[in-house]
Amino acid sequence: MPQRYQASSNSQTTSNQKSLDLEFYKKQALQKQKEHKKFLETLKKKLPKNLDYVVEETHEQVFEKIDCLSCANCCKTTGPLYTEKDIERISKHLRMKPADFEAKFLRVDEDNDKVLQNLPCFFLNEDNTCSIYDVRPKACREYPHTDRKKIYQINHLMLKNTVICPAAFSFLEKLTENLKNQR
Repeated sequence: MPQRYQASSNSQTTSNQKSLDLEFYKKQALQKQKEHKKFLETLKKKLPKNLDYVVEETHEQVFEKIDCLSCANCCKTTGPLYTEKDIERISKHLRMKPADFEAKFLRVDEDNDKVLQNLPCFFLNEDNTCSIYDVRPKACREYPHTDRKKIYQINHLMLKNTVICPAAFSFLEKLTENLKNQR
């Protein structure tokens, strides 16, 4: 989750904050998957000169409207990959040996990656904050990958994320619109 949307672990999400309709976003993302795939393929073939700038601007526009703390679907439904650096950093923070951390929280998946044993994420608090936010895995820090340079390099991941993350779906919709408006 982007840092500016993370509250401290003892704060509560405000009661007037609307919860995102995840089923609506998922349904929309599935319906638009072919359209989004075509857009991303076209984008990769014919890169706009200022794509990184438009991506950054679009990311900012989307996250002005969407608060990750009202959702946390990524933490509830998908687990990040844990690198060795992640494991070392988090286990140190938790005052555990890396091997003990791995045994307690992680498993090796079919791709030989270290991932969470169970979902939702063990570190997700009831108010959708993260109990290890300051030391969270790199994959969590970067999710949903809408603020990276050369975004066309992760088209497959972007499509996958639109079904999970309302911000990723909104980002792709807004990016399409922003690039069309430039022509």
